[in-house]
Amino acid sequence: MIYNGQKIDTPKYVIELAREQRIKLTLSEQLIWSKLRNKQLHGYRFRCQHPIYRYILDFYCHEALLAIEIDGDIHKYQKEYDNYRDDFIANIGITTLRFSADEVINSLDSVLEQIAYILLKQPV
Repeated sequence: MIYNGQKIDTPKYVIELAREQRIKLTLSEQLIWSKLRNKQLHGYRFRCQHPIYRYILDFYCHEALLAIEIDGDIHKYQKEYDNYRDDFIANIGITTLRFSADEVINSLDSVLEQIAYILLKQPV
């Protein structure tokens, strides 16, 4: 992966943390993962808790360069960090879509429609 003209690597501890987090998904993450896994959404393959550099993306589609982030309550207090992280991710060519945990739990179909819209407008 290239950032600002330099190759960046994902540290091993981030890879291990991502593996651990796959086992402990939140309810909202479990719900959306049940709809994204196994190419269920228009044939796109998503990865769960995917490590990139120092960050772990909740869900990532490499084909579309799309990250899906599910924000729980803690994100109300770390907006600056989330913005910095999203900027970094954008600078390596990945678009981030953010949804609140409540949106996923209460309006899963709407969330999936928004994701599908972004996927389907990708150039082939």
